[in-house]
Amino acid sequence: MQIITVKDITAEIEWKAIKNVHLTIYPPDARVHVSAPEKMSEDAIRLFLISKLAWIKERVRQIHQQERQTEREYVSGENHYFKGIRYRLKIIYHDAAPKIEIQGTQFIVMYIRENTKTERRAEILKEWYRGELKKILLHYIAKWEQLLKVKVNKWDVKQMKTLWGSCNHTTRNILFNLELVKKPLRCIEYIVVHELLHINIRLHNEEFISRLNYHFPDWRAIKNELNEFIV
Repeated sequence: MQIITVKDITAEIEWKAIKNVHLTIYPPDARVHVSAPEKMSEDAIRLFLISKLAWIKERVRQIHQQERQTEREYVSGENHYFKGIRYRLKIIYHDAAPKIEIQGTQFIVMYIRENTKTERRAEILKEWYRGELKKILLHYIAKWEQLLKVKVNKWDVKQMKTLWGSCNHTTRNILFNLELVKKPLRCIEYIVVHELLHINIRLHNEEFISRLNYHFPDWRAIKNELNEFIV
C-alpha cells in the first residue's frame, strides 16, 4: 500500500493482479482508495486520478454532507435501523433477563432492568442484531449455494469498518459486516451473492462481473445504495 497526493486529494494505492483500475471512496471519512493493475506505473495512476478529480471532489463533498448519527444513548425515542426500516427505540423496564422485540413497523422494544448502563444497552442491541442477521444470512446462503453450485466452508458476522463482506478464496470462509442488518434485504442478498461468487472467482474480472450481471442485474444500483448509509 502506498499513499500519494494529487492536487489536494490524498489517495491510498494498492497494486493487485487485476486488469482494470478501480477507484473507491469510502464513507464515513471519504477515504480515497485505488486498486491498480500490477504493471500500472505511479505516474499513470496520478494521471488517472487527475482525470477523475472533479468526480472525486463531488463524491467527497456528498459523503461529508451525509446525515450522521448522533451519539447513541439507547433511550426511548432514538432512531435505529433494521432491514432498511427506521424504527424508534422504546425502553420498557422489567425485572428479568433483557430481550428485544419488533413492535409493528414503528418500534424496536428493549426490555431491560432500570439500572442498565448505556454500554450494556448497546451490547444487548448489538447481540440482537447479530442473531437476526445470522437468520437472514442462513436463508440466503442456503439459497445461493444451490443456485451458484458452490459450498461455503464457514461463515460468520463481524463488525467491519470498510467492507460489507469478505471471502477467502482458498479456505471458502466468509465474513459479513454486522452493519448489513440495518440495510434492506435486497442489499444483504446482493452481498451474499457477491461473496459466494468469490469462492470460484477470486478477482473482480470479466467473468465475475458477467456472472454478477446474470444473477443480480441491478447490483450497481444496490452497491450505490449500500455506500449511501448513514454513519
